[in-house]
Amino acid sequence: MDYIIIVAGGKGMRMGGDVPKQFIPIGGKPVLMRTIERFYEYNPALGIILVLPESQQAYWKSLCKDYDFTIRHTIVNGGETRFESSKNGLSAIPDDEEGVVGIHDGVRPFASVKVIANCFEAARDEYAAIPVVPVAETLRYIDRQGGGKNVMRSDYRIVQTPQVFDISLLKQAFSQPYQAHFTDDASVVEALGCQISMVEGNRENIKLTTPFDLKIAETLLE
Repeated sequence: MDYIIIVAGGKGMRMGGDVPKQFIPIGGKPVLMRTIERFYEYNPALGIILVLPESQQAYWKSLCKDYDFTIRHTIVNGGETRFESSKNGLSAIPDDEEGVVGIHDGVRPFASVKVIANCFEAARDEYAAIPVVPVAETLRYIDRQGGGKNVMRSDYRIVQTPQVFDISLLKQAFSQPYQAHFTDDASVVEALGCQISMVEGNRENIKLTTPFDLKIAETLLE
């Protein structure tokens, strides 16, 4: 069986409001519901695991009731860090389960079904796959002395989610102690010496973190 772990632990501080960003409505529906719906559209049989802070779970359940949101999912407690949250979500999958599992940001509601499918299929063949898009802006490297220089943007890619992996591989990776360079789930797997396959992402798959991002999201829904 295949799974998706949707990590939604944000407090929404950069949004400037009291409502965590994953619960803010866009187009009349909370962001997190739109994210879950996108994966359900890809595969209704996908095991959906939602990682939420325990303090937000009652509110989420009330939202599901208010919006008549009935897509089946399992809720697990979030951790203090992204590493802990991903690990908690992974623990909800039986150790002997075969298949692949994706990990996705709860505030990325615009991953295309095609990109999701490509990531899952690539991980089935290559064990680990992430969606990436080219860098459109000029990049500048800043050194410790405050100096800097421009770098070739063609040498870099912007990494998105879902990041998808063989289940047994990911469980092995998350048995490692946390390290500061674990900036995403792929970096945890890379620490085992595994190669990560790259899949073409979609530009619309933005992470909603600021009020400006919400304006873009509303436009994308028009």
